[in-house]
Amino acid sequence: MGWLVIIGIVVGVLVVLVLAVLAVGATLPKEHVAARRVRLPVAPDRVWPVLTDVAGYPSWRPRVARVEVLGDEPVRWRETGKDGKIAFEITEADEPRRLVTRITDPTLPFGGSWTYDLTPDEAGCVVTVTEHGEVRNLVFRFMSRFVLGHTATVDGYLTALGAKFDAAVTPETAEPAAR
Repeated sequence: MGWLVIIGIVVGVLVVLVLAVLAVGATLPKEHVAARRVRLPVAPDRVWPVLTDVAGYPSWRPRVARVEVLGDEPVRWRETGKDGKIAFEITEADEPRRLVTRITDPTLPFGGSWTYDLTPDEAGCVVTVTEHGEVRNLVFRFMSRFVLGHTATVDGYLTALGAKFDAAVTPETAEPAAR
């Protein structure tokens, strides 16, 4: 078999794979809801300042290299790190029980909001994060559903939050918070 035939077959297979990813991505819903929780050995009033000190995120979130605070009313910021540059704002804050943040950049291939619920318990508190996500790009939608999973970012965040309080935590499935 000649090299041209082999190259033609390889290119053909790649085209079919790309088309399959796009077709499957197009059939998946654009929006999703995922909720995860962890138990921390500290009370909600100790967790709240960590969640709301956006400038301090690089000190405990490994995926965030830098934060630029963009405004105070509402609190707005831009994170730069392993996920690129992402702008956020706080849309609801009920200290120390509930915090809602959302991505504000509509040009990204994804968006949505995170709702943080802090519930006291006998050992400290339970932190539940509900992601109301939207994946606009068909390839990202496929990857998010079948490769990365909708909970990967939340799990990484909650694991880093646990480490901030010297707690080894394992995120588990939770009941989603209402929007």
